[in-house]
Amino acid sequence: MKDRIDKIADAGFYLALRVGFSFPEEELNALPANWVEFYTANGLVVHDPALKWVYGNTGATRLSDIALPDPQQIMGRARVFGLQHGAAVSVVTPADRGRRSYGLFYRNADAFSDGDLLALHGMLRELHNGNAAEPGLTAAEVEALQMQASGLRLKQIAGDLGISESAVKARLNNAKRKLGARTLSQAASIAVGRRII
Repeated sequence: MKDRIDKIADAGFYLALRVGFSFPEEELNALPANWVEFYTANGLVVHDPALKWVYGNTGATRLSDIALPDPQQIMGRARVFGLQHGAAVSVVTPADRGRRSYGLFYRNADAFSDGDLLALHGMLRELHNGNAAEPGLTAAEVEALQMQASGLRLKQIAGDLGISESAVKARLNNAKRKLGARTLSQAASIAVGRRII
């Protein structure tokens, strides 16, 4: 997926996937490091009209079409760092219960076309729904993760499933690896966010 986005947003992009109260479940920052450092050091996140747009809208737009105040001249400042043209995309579905995914995309040569915006929106929706994730979990991995997430211990899961504790551990570790999680609780959280369990 990253390669497909890179072809459209050749100057860089930032993705925040399944943002709950304030933090994304996953994020990918492929923006120039010097822009990220400048943006962060100057606290531009609270002034960025693109972020105000993604939290108040769904769909896709060129940053130049956002009719919100920009007292910090963020787009002008971004151009100094090679981010000539920008786009914002925001995705929310009725089943999300307040979660949204968004992306900020940049290119140098020319403005994003309507076709580019449509393609970026489709890719973000795919990522938001978890369809572009690593290989899917098996039914056995989902079952073990669901049981673990409901509070059962390894011994209880093994007994209920009629398998060894080491087999349960293997299923849980596979689920954790496939979801890109560091812990089982993080794996369960990701699985809930993607509506796997």
